Amino acid sequence: MDHLANPNPVLEILVGTVFLIVVIFVHGVGIRSISLQFSKSWARVTSVTPHWRLNLMLSVTIAALALLHFAETLIWAVPLYVRDIIPSMRDSYYYVLESYTTLGEGNVTLPDRWRLLGPIIAMSGLFTFGWTGSVLVSIMTDFGKFDRLQARRERVEEEAP
Repeated sequence: MDHLANPNPVLEILVGTVFLIVVIFVHGVGIRSISLQFSKSWARVTSVTPHWRLNLMLSVTIAALALLHFAETLIWAVPLYVRDIIPSMRDSYYYVLESYTTLGEGNVTLPDRWRLLGPIIAMSGLFTFGWTGSVLVSIMTDFGKFDRLQARRERVEEEAP
């Protein structure tokens, strides 16, 4: 019980930093893979590509990004459960989702000895959501350029004799 009475913040920060780096690495690999797949699909888009196909591409990309975040939160939740820091996997995952999204309702808490992990989990969410946001802006920029080009083509076709 002495280790609970005397938490070791250096250990908490070290463990948290290792997992933070792993999560960011996984996010980088995942983002790269999702972006590459989107780029390959986007390269096949032409002026006659139906809108439903474009919407499907966007939906699949967003779903892949969401699944990536769910996988990253598992990277945090599983060790918390396995090491019995949080005794139930459901509570462990719930705690991580609260911290990762910075919701922070506080229904499930870490023991004092591991309390510093919460803000580090939140940092990983801030980093990865920011990165995901930038990818979505890039993708939506491509859609916007495509829509403007389509509108110009339609206007030229209307004006043609």
